[in-house]
Amino acid sequence: MAKELWEGNAAIAEAAIRAGLEAFFGYPITPQTEVLEHFSKRLPELGRVFLQAESEVASINMVYGAACAGARVMTSSSSPGVSLMQEGFSYIACSEVPAVVTNIMRGGPGLGNVQPAQGDYFQAVKSAGHGDFHMIVLAPSNVQEAIDLMVLAFDLAEKYRTIVMFVADGSIGQMMEPAEMPPMRPVRPPEERAEWALTGAQGRKPNIITSLYLGAENMERVNIRLQAKLREIEKNEVRWKEYSTEDADLLLVAFGTVGRVCQTVVREAREQGLKVGLLRPITLWPFPGQRIAALAEQVKGILTVEMNAGQMVEDVRLAVEGRCPVRFYGRMGGPIPLPDEILPELEKLNAEVGGEEE
Repeated sequence: MAKELWEGNAAIAEAAIRAGLEAFFGYPITPQTEVLEHFSKRLPELGRVFLQAESEVASINMVYGAACAGARVMTSSSSPGVSLMQEGFSYIACSEVPAVVTNIMRGGPGLGNVQPAQGDYFQAVKSAGHGDFHMIVLAPSNVQEAIDLMVLAFDLAEKYRTIVMFVADGSIGQMMEPAEMPPMRPVRPPEERAEWALTGAQGRKPNIITSLYLGAENMERVNIRLQAKLREIEKNEVRWKEYSTEDADLLLVAFGTVGRVCQTVVREAREQGLKVGLLRPITLWPFPGQRIAALAEQVKGILTVEMNAGQMVEDVRLAVEGRCPVRFYGRMGGPIPLPDEILPELEKLNAEVGGEEE
């Protein structure tokens, strides 16, 4: 298919439709409202379900119900709205049903503003709800990658019967870029849904889906099973991209829009004689810690750049385990770090570790 000009939010919604989305439940909030707007037109046209719920709490519980029936289902929100959904995330995780959640992140804390930010990293990878669980977290850096990862999100959710969060900052949601859509997948008929789904117990024992397990031993058995699944995900689903790391003396680590900015930084730094490489995590969980640890054996120092006060940098430091210095540069509440801000930070790191320009 030929490339077309797509706005990020609309592209995310259309990619979900092409991936076989059957139902969407959500509530409008800037800067992701265009996701709902696209669904509100397209899903009824296709005979699928679109419902604007009365709140984010209602939305995630509608997602939970549809997921229990084996439907391909998702919701979308932005930072404060996602906070309201966290109890539902935990129920979905324990019930082991597949669902996709999109968070087009905005500045915070609180209601904050509608500018792009990455302050929800901890929320996505550390505290997505109560209990011992992780969501798979995918982070695109451009519109085409957002399309591709949205399709992947549904496949991973169903493969592991888990919740997948798709995080992008507001700039990705609002920008327009040429991109190629995947072909349309057919929606599965109810009779082809998974054996565990609540589709009616005709000719078989009834299925039970719950997140309530009374008794310490029962709850522990469930947690042991969930942890085993998480280890399998960590083994098979870590994703990242590298740029100019082969001979790098300094390493940038950044995700999303900042990862894209840092590609420019790598090019400009090398023009100035600094051997800089970039690792851009695509899965924020599972995190590419092993690869970062390997690169820490090679480079003299690492600079993590984020649109927050320093969140992913903690996972970078855990992976590095003191092998080399790890420094941080960030902007909070909406400003996007620019190359002419990041380059001086690299120069300071280079001086700190005793590097020399060519």
